Amino acid sequence: MNDKNKWIKVIGAREHNLKNINVDIPKNKLTIITGPSGSGKSSLALDILFTEGKRRYVESLSAYARQFLGISKKPNVDRIDGLCPAIAIEQKTVSGNPRSTVGTTTEIYDYLRVLFARIGIPNCYNCKTPITQESPEKINTIITYNFYGQNVTISAPIAHEKKGEFVTELTDLFEQGYYRFLIDGQLYKFRSLEDINNLKLKKTLKHTIDVAIDSLTVSKDESARLQEAIEKAFKMAGGKCKIVSGETEQVFSSSRMCATCGFSFTEIEPRLFSFNSPIGACKTCHGLGVFHDWPWKEGEADYWKTEYPEHFGRYAQERACTDCNGLRLSQHALSVLINGKHISELCNLSIKDLLQFFKDIKLDEEQAIISKDLIKEIISRLTFLFDVGLPYLSLSRQSKTLSGGESQRIRLATQIGSSLSGVLYILDEPSIGLHQRDNDRLINTLKALRDLDNTVLVVEHDMDTIMQSDYLIDMGPAAGVLGGEVTAFGTPSSVAKNKNSLTGAYLSGKKFIAIPEKLRTPTGFLTLKNATTNNLKNLEVKFPLGVLCGISGVSGSGKSTLIMEELVPAIQTAFIKPYSRNALNYFKTKPTDSSVEGAEKLLDLVVIDQSPIGRTPRSNPATYLGIFDDIRALFANLPESNARGYKVGRFSFNVAEGRCFECEGDGVIKVTMHFLPDVIMQCKTCKGRRYNAKTLEIKYKGKNIADILDMTAYEALQFFAAHNTLSKRLQLMCDVGLDYIALGQSSTTLSGGEAQRIKLVKELAKRGNKTMYILDEPTTGLHNNDIEKLLKVLNRLIDKGNSIIVIEHNLDVLKTVDYLIDLGPEGGDQGGTIVAQGTPAQVAKSAKSHTGSYLKSYLSK
Repeated sequence: MNDKNKWIKVIGAREHNLKNINVDIPKNKLTIITGPSGSGKSSLALDILFTEGKRRYVESLSAYARQFLGISKKPNVDRIDGLCPAIAIEQKTVSGNPRSTVGTTTEIYDYLRVLFARIGIPNCYNCKTPITQESPEKINTIITYNFYGQNVTISAPIAHEKKGEFVTELTDLFEQGYYRFLIDGQLYKFRSLEDINNLKLKKTLKHTIDVAIDSLTVSKDESARLQEAIEKAFKMAGGKCKIVSGETEQVFSSSRMCATCGFSFTEIEPRLFSFNSPIGACKTCHGLGVFHDWPWKEGEADYWKTEYPEHFGRYAQERACTDCNGLRLSQHALSVLINGKHISELCNLSIKDLLQFFKDIKLDEEQAIISKDLIKEIISRLTFLFDVGLPYLSLSRQSKTLSGGESQRIRLATQIGSSLSGVLYILDEPSIGLHQRDNDRLINTLKALRDLDNTVLVVEHDMDTIMQSDYLIDMGPAAGVLGGEVTAFGTPSSVAKNKNSLTGAYLSGKKFIAIPEKLRTPTGFLTLKNATTNNLKNLEVKFPLGVLCGISGVSGSGKSTLIMEELVPAIQTAFIKPYSRNALNYFKTKPTDSSVEGAEKLLDLVVIDQSPIGRTPRSNPATYLGIFDDIRALFANLPESNARGYKVGRFSFNVAEGRCFECEGDGVIKVTMHFLPDVIMQCKTCKGRRYNAKTLEIKYKGKNIADILDMTAYEALQFFAAHNTLSKRLQLMCDVGLDYIALGQSSTTLSGGEAQRIKLVKELAKRGNKTMYILDEPTTGLHNNDIEKLLKVLNRLIDKGNSIIVIEHNLDVLKTVDYLIDLGPEGGDQGGTIVAQGTPAQVAKSAKSHTGSYLKSYLSK
């Protein structure tokens, strides 16, 4: 067999810190790339293999198709042989759009809409009885009763919220003798075909068109005429007619109408169940399910912010729509039931419960035949979500509330559902946010993807996943400029024996994270009462102070809800002094029923989350940590700067006098191509260095300001060893495993874990005490070697007299904490209670705790 059919061969890879490496990756196998943070794992997987795979595929398409897909830059590699089409499933939130949900992202909601349109039973919204088919005679009786003595127009609805010009349809009807039409609420009377041609409806807009059949005053004498008009409308509009009387409009259907109170259904179609369609969405909230209560009234200076809830939503209180009760859909959509449940009720069930609903569903013979394939597909996709460790999510959960790990596993489940073969799948740490119990299901899912004859390449640190892989590539030996090499490759067992491999040392047990000899004793407690948000079962929790406290539990058990949505707002409310800026910027301060006792023992609250440290490419670690201010001051005080009169501002790429005139300090030029994607290219004047030539002439120890920004934290630490304030913060960056990060690296390119650790560095540089630090999975993206460094840093914070609460799944961290609170026993509705608490050894003895059962083996090592 040709070697290209067995291996993907990467020759001469030099992207970022990769040192001209050659790598062979076996096809149709589960391959793990591991190594210390910053060793070049993502550079190899995403920047080389995925970028080149995507580029080759896009280049095979037509020029018309390429304009929509963008232009991919060729990676810095000599050659790649045997490359397959590549799909990357990265750590990023699915969508910030409030209309995006788990159901819409996985497309399961689309299948549900079709299912309800085909076998759903409409029920009367008023009397709750099933709606049966009615004859024109019965409808005539109802109209006579409801509109007696009123002048009504009987019309045939031929288009409802549909795009098009409708010239052909209107012409055909005109030639049949129909002259009067209601178009988008306005009455038209055509006298010739020229009138229709002059109408010029925009085909890009949605239109509603009715043919006016007759106008009459409803009475017993006009019953025959009314009956004739109804039958004519039914024949023309497929069993529908519309009655208009003044401002009142009512659509009747010969097939769906409540015989008791006249509640009538229009055609049941998939659009009726879409909250993104004007047909299905609640008319009050337009399908959002919520309203915003803003602190500004109309006429106030900041009122314009109310038009942009996605940007300024943190200032508003959200309240559920009173008409749909937050369900987003119209009363018609919510009146269609399957097995007694409407579509929103199903979407609010957990994946686990919804899967059971469809396995136990009871249908009559006709419904079963119609829905057989639909239900099979829904069950299949729900099973994939269950298998990747997401049984606690619901289809109605907003995508923007998902963590990076959850959204990545949703995309993974979607890809398995597509059943592609012969593809290179690249995943970036899919185990993030996953409890050890759920990790086994994830590994089986990755193997299932491989067994479809795909090549699965995973960047991962989790030891269980590594041990079950077919092939392992270990990058190293360290981070940044000290990394970028392949230190070992082969099966996990062979890498464990390799003396050059840092990961191998942990696999073999030669290196390990030690359990503390002595645990700290709490200096006091914070007591949180009445925690009821989401799935929390009215908890009272005592959080220890002066120690490292871990919060654990299976995925979806309520960890983040307890800390981020209950404890943090309760402490904020209890504080008299202004809250920490970090907490205020991230959380919506909202009233909760919970209260906290003991907050007076704290001086400050700092939430170190994974949100970006800056939202523009101009923001970087040096500016965020204040390092750049000291560096600019150093350059401004050089003799050459003093001779030229250069001040501190001269060395900022945000100030006009010192930056490049052409690119305005961006280092790149964006060329708008109108019908083609924007082209971003390096600035020819400054060659990407951001500053003008005169500014770059100023050098310190042979380096100009642009050279300094290109340095990694490790290089800068050596360069500025004589400067105490600079070296202190640079040393902290190295201590938390960020020695490979360049000082001028754009904050938009940092992962959530990297952003979180940079925030930690900023806090470590302070000298405060009696502060409560809250961290959400700080081990994200960290190798075991880096976790050791992180734990030392966290312990330093505690030794200063501070308290730390860390939400974590990593058992190597949980075994070292002083106090552990374990939530569960399961996720979703079956979670929200405390199953065990105390020292890690005490939790390990609990028979109810899933965390404890796994922790037992770690404590015995």
